[in-house]
Amino acid sequence: MMKIIAKTDTIGSDAPLRVSALNNDVQATPAPRREVSRLYLVLAFLLLAVPATAQRLTQSINSNWLFRKDEAGLTAAQASATAAGWERISLPHTWNAADVLDDEPGYYRGVGWYRKALAVPADWQRRRVFLRFEGANQEAEVYVNGQLAGRHAGGYAAFSFPISQWLKFSGNEPATAEILVKLTNRYNPDIPPLTADFTFYGGIYRDVYLVAAEPVHFDLDNYASAGVFVSTPAVSVEAADVVVTGALVNESATNRKLTVISQLLDRAGLAVARQQTSLTLKPGQKQAFRQALPKLARPHLWTPDDPYLYRVVTAVREGKTGAPLDEVSSPVGLRWFRFDANEGFFLNGQHLKLIGTNRHQDFPGLGNALPDALAERDVLLLKQMGGNFLRVSHYPQDPAVLAACDRLGILASVEIPVVNAITDSPAFFQNCLTMQTEMIRQGYNHPSVIIWAYMNEVLLRLPTGLKRDNDAGRAYLGRVRALAQRLDSLSRREDPGRATMLVCHGDFGLYQQAGLLTIPQVLGWNLYAGWYSGDFSGFPAFLDRHHKELPSQPLLVTEYGADSDERLHALQPRRFDKTTEYANRYHEFYLRAMLERAFVAGSAVWNLAEFNSETRQEAVPHVNNKSLLTGDRRPKDAYLLYQAHLLKTPFLRIGSRAWTLRAGPAAGPDSLFCRQPVDVYTNQPAVRLLLNGRDLGTRPAAFGVARFSVPFGPGPNQLRAQAAGQPIEDLADIEFQLIPTNLSSAQLPFTELNVSLGDERFFTDEKLHQVWVPEQEYRPGGWGYVGGHPYKMAGDRLPYGSDRNILGTDYDAVYETQRLGLNQFRLDVPDGDYEITLHFAELETAPPAEQLAYNLAGSGSTPAAPTAQTRDFTVSVNGLAVLPNPSSVAALLPLQAVSYKVPVSVRDGQGIVIDFKARMGEAFLNGIQVKKVF
Repeated sequence: MMKIIAKTDTIGSDAPLRVSALNNDVQATPAPRREVSRLYLVLAFLLLAVPATAQRLTQSINSNWLFRKDEAGLTAAQASATAAGWERISLPHTWNAADVLDDEPGYYRGVGWYRKALAVPADWQRRRVFLRFEGANQEAEVYVNGQLAGRHAGGYAAFSFPISQWLKFSGNEPATAEILVKLTNRYNPDIPPLTADFTFYGGIYRDVYLVAAEPVHFDLDNYASAGVFVSTPAVSVEAADVVVTGALVNESATNRKLTVISQLLDRAGLAVARQQTSLTLKPGQKQAFRQALPKLARPHLWTPDDPYLYRVVTAVREGKTGAPLDEVSSPVGLRWFRFDANEGFFLNGQHLKLIGTNRHQDFPGLGNALPDALAERDVLLLKQMGGNFLRVSHYPQDPAVLAACDRLGILASVEIPVVNAITDSPAFFQNCLTMQTEMIRQGYNHPSVIIWAYMNEVLLRLPTGLKRDNDAGRAYLGRVRALAQRLDSLSRREDPGRATMLVCHGDFGLYQQAGLLTIPQVLGWNLYAGWYSGDFSGFPAFLDRHHKELPSQPLLVTEYGADSDERLHALQPRRFDKTTEYANRYHEFYLRAMLERAFVAGSAVWNLAEFNSETRQEAVPHVNNKSLLTGDRRPKDAYLLYQAHLLKTPFLRIGSRAWTLRAGPAAGPDSLFCRQPVDVYTNQPAVRLLLNGRDLGTRPAAFGVARFSVPFGPGPNQLRAQAAGQPIEDLADIEFQLIPTNLSSAQLPFTELNVSLGDERFFTDEKLHQVWVPEQEYRPGGWGYVGGHPYKMAGDRLPYGSDRNILGTDYDAVYETQRLGLNQFRLDVPDGDYEITLHFAELETAPPAEQLAYNLAGSGSTPAAPTAQTRDFTVSVNGLAVLPNPSSVAALLPLQAVSYKVPVSVRDGQGIVIDFKARMGEAFLNGIQVKKVF
């Protein structure tokens, strides 16, 4: 059995340097608050405390930028000289916030220019000035006053460049500077990610800072890290060791005698440990230092329930009592952890099941250009769910994310964007190694981080022409293994205190053949049995296989989830129907299987919130909605399920929060109700449910869910859920549109009907206050289709309908299903005037779509293209030919929504009979709406 025990070491002084300087961006920290009652040892520390006037200055420069796209291939000089075509913007900014959501395939992946005028204070002449970017996607060239300051490859790590040499001061006047940034998010085979199920937004989408440091300062040329690194090589309940390492740089013209002072401060700002080191630096010299602080007795440990943070303030001053020159403040969480292949994860010696989510960094309407507050809010929502783990996927994210994890008690895994595929080239490999180094050094001082990861599903689809069983394929797998080994070894050298992780999709044999399964210290599996392939039973079987064949390899379930469109609901949910109900069953099964297996260290749901993926089509085009929250961060039912299992305070919540507008047929000709399910999520043993004050009984909660069948009546319905013995309850107001079984019923008059043909789901349209109900076969007195069959794509993934983006509509889910070969649609409505709307979208003659890797069922097969059809049919209503030839080429283009509104007068009890006459091929209908006018 293998055990991984976290042991932190220090970053060595022989760290490689880059041509372009990278800097730390930590604000100066005020002096700690003192208390007279402290012991004499603390008073001695205070005599040597660093004043609050540390000399590094940091300020954001997010306002008043100019931006323009460049499709003409301008040079930097041409861009600077061009006056027209600039848009005034503020950062963060992306140029893809809108075009990733339109119906036109693709989005702008090209060059964008950013420009800003700066006035640099005159007293910065003696300082060293740096320009720092927290993130810009993905290839950046930065110019200052027309001179190239530096280049950076990669869209998800911070970078910075020294710019002092290009600032032109004149006496005591401020220097003016033009900052010009050329940026491109083009496809570059040498820069990961190459392909992925998320959008590669272009832009300067995180904060930009100016940093001004004294000539003597901590190393600002260390992969945009803090330049000071804090490790905790030994922590226990009894004592903790804290070690500070880093390097000083003397960019002045004289020798400097310096003192480095590090203090460990508690939450109240009181010094509890201190160490100092004296150094003499020659001009231009960089000198490493290492400080082991005195052992801290009985430390206050950091846990998810009590995320107690110390901080280390490291300062350099002239001599022993001179003026402060630079200062860095670093968070410190005193904890230790280990992964065990049989027993899972342990924090501070206690078993802890890691349960949480993945996160992408975009938000509706903003793309990935989020203010810090939204990044922090996501971590808070994970905490409010009861989660304790965040997989920061598939790339390093805004520094605010890990800072929030530190404060809130969320353990984290961070990875570089080597996703889906690699380029077998030295340049690609080197960029991966650089990204891994940037990630580790920039995130080193965050106690929430426990894992550095470096690959995600890189064998999902092998390059064209390569197979696992041919020589070229085997050679390729060997080079992937070599890259993984280099990344893993680099990670262990950089930071022995964290675990390494490689993440695989569900092809156990392929990753085993490639030799990837035993390289990392923890193995991650992205598993979707019961979604992309097979049924639920494949999930526990896979977990057990791992434990049997890799008994010494700890594992995390790093992804699992099912699409859930909050507008879609089913009484009998089926795999890949995108309904809330199927997603709920999916999560219940997966969570139970993982909780039952101690060897599963933990899991991360895919995903915390819906996110943009421009290449996706499906019911919500360009959005991946495998998530616990909507894009605007409203909870779905599955979020409530996790709250019921993870929260330690009494919890009770009625499910289907987005299904408050419902519809359905009456239970019978004389009935005024329709029974539909309602789930209540709770960590209490039983739930009582009331409908409009009427007691529906008490049901036991099984695995966090109490299930009820509720007889909804027409109009408003109020549900009240209560937990026995607890002062908690929840209310939900539901409006129900009851459809009469007998359309001529006087007791329940017919008003309107919206039907999705070829469909088994309800579709709720809150904006138009309409509910589309599933199709049904015609019965006398009622309504329904006569003849035909539901449209189904080739393959076994979708139970019915298509997964293609339907152009010209926001109602893709309705147009993606249809009934083929139908003869009639009938409604036995009473006499009156009605309005009928018929909806069509040609699905069978659609051209083949790009087959995205994530939609494959693991076999690597590509679904067959639709068979070309020639259609010729007419539509008549009550014998009148209203649509003589809707199937003409001009009328029904592939994947294009088309609707026709037709008035009809019903007389003499004839009802409404819509006839479909096919002369060639099969007639079809996607949706129908019937509304009584008077």
